[in-house]
Amino acid sequence: MTSNHVVAGGTVENRLPEIQAPPPTAESAPQRQSSPQLPSATDKPPEDPVEAYPERREPLSSSATHLYTLSYLVFFSIFGTLARLGLQALTFYPGAPVVTGVLWANVGGSLLMGFFLEDKNIFREEWGNPGKGNANDNPSRDERIKRHKSIKKTIPLYIGLTTGFCGSFTSFSSFIRDIFLALSNDLPDPSSPASAPNGGYSFMALVAVILVEVALSLAALIFGSHLALALEHFHLPLTIPFRLTRRFIDPLFAFLGWGCWVGTIFLAIFPPEGHNAWRGRAVFAIVFAPLGCLLRFYLSLLLNARIPHFPLGTFTVNVLGTVIMSMCYDLQRVDGVGATVLVSCQILQGVMDGFCGSATTVSTWVAELNGLARRLHAYIYGVMSVGVALGFFVVITGSLRWTIGFVSPVCE
Repeated sequence: MTSNHVVAGGTVENRLPEIQAPPPTAESAPQRQSSPQLPSATDKPPEDPVEAYPERREPLSSSATHLYTLSYLVFFSIFGTLARLGLQALTFYPGAPVVTGVLWANVGGSLLMGFFLEDKNIFREEWGNPGKGNANDNPSRDERIKRHKSIKKTIPLYIGLTTGFCGSFTSFSSFIRDIFLALSNDLPDPSSPASAPNGGYSFMALVAVILVEVALSLAALIFGSHLALALEHFHLPLTIPFRLTRRFIDPLFAFLGWGCWVGTIFLAIFPPEGHNAWRGRAVFAIVFAPLGCLLRFYLSLLLNARIPHFPLGTFTVNVLGTVIMSMCYDLQRVDGVGATVLVSCQILQGVMDGFCGSATTVSTWVAELNGLARRLHAYIYGVMSVGVALGFFVVITGSLRWTIGFVSPVCE
C-alpha cells in the first residue's frame, strides 16, 4: 500500500476519502489485506457522484469527512466499551456455564462485524450514489458487490460501527488475560469451588478458553454474514439516505462524540459527592476508551498493508494492548499501588477496561483470519497473535504471580 495523507482542502468532487476499517471477507479478499486508508492526491473513486448526480452539488470536504470519522470512532468506542462492561456483568453469575465474561462480547461483536461486512442495504447509496454505475457502464453483479464493499469502507458511519463499536465491544487483551488466568488457576469463578484445580485441569482450562473464544467468534462472524445475505432477499427498507447522514447524522455524532468524551473527563475529575465508585466501574474506562480506539485505527492505517497476508497493524496493537494490560494487572495487585490506594486502582482498571479493551479487538482479528486468501497464512497469523501476546502476559504477570503472589486490589 502506498503511503496516504489527508488532502488539505478540496472536495470529493474529484476524489472520495479512502478510509477503510475492517478487512474484506473471504469472498472478496484481495491478495493484500485491506487496511484503513485516508485520501491521497492520486486516489480517485470508480465514478464521481457529483457527475453521476448533477443535482447534488454539495462539496464534500475531505477534512470534514476525516473529522466525522474520528467523531464516530470516539462515540462508538465509548458505546462499545460500556456495552462490553455491561454484558460482562450480566453474564458472570453463580452457575454460569461459561465464566469468561468477555466471551459473549467477543461473540456479539464478531457477529455484528460479519453482518456489516456482508450487508448491501444499509449503505447502498454510498456517497450519494445508489451504486448503479454510469450510463455506459454495465458491471456484473460480482463487480458491483466488490465495488460496494470497497466504497462503503470509506463512509464515516460505517467506520464508526465496525472499527469503533465492534472493535471496542470485543477485546483481544481480555481474551489473552483469561487464557493466562486459566493457566495460573486464577480464572474467576462466581461460585466457590470445593478445591483448587491441579496442573492438568489448568492446561485443559487454557485449551478450552482458546477453542471456545476463537471458534465461537469465527462462527458468529460467519453467521452475521449469512444473516446479511438472508435479509437481502426480503428487500427491507434499511438503507440510510445519504443526505440524512451527511446533513444531520454526521454533525450530530460529531457533537455527541466529543461532547460525551469531554463530559466524562470532567465527571472523572469531579465525581458527584459520595459516588466515587462510579469512576472505577465505568467512568475511567470511558475516558481511556477513545484513546485506544484511535490508536488502533491509525496503527492499522499505517501498518496493515506493509506485509502481504499478515495484518501487521492489528497484530501490533493487539500485542501492545495486551502488554499494557498485563503491566496494569500487576500494578493493581502489588501492595502499595493499586492494592491499597482506591483511585490508583480505579485508574488502572480504567486503562485495562477502556484503553486496552478498545485498542485490542477480536472482531477485526477474526475477520482478518476469515478473509486471508490462503488458509496457511490465517493459521500463521492466528497462532502468532495468540502465542506472542500470551508469552508477554506470562512473562510480565506470571513473574509476579509465581514469585511474590497477588494481593487483592482494593477496588475489587
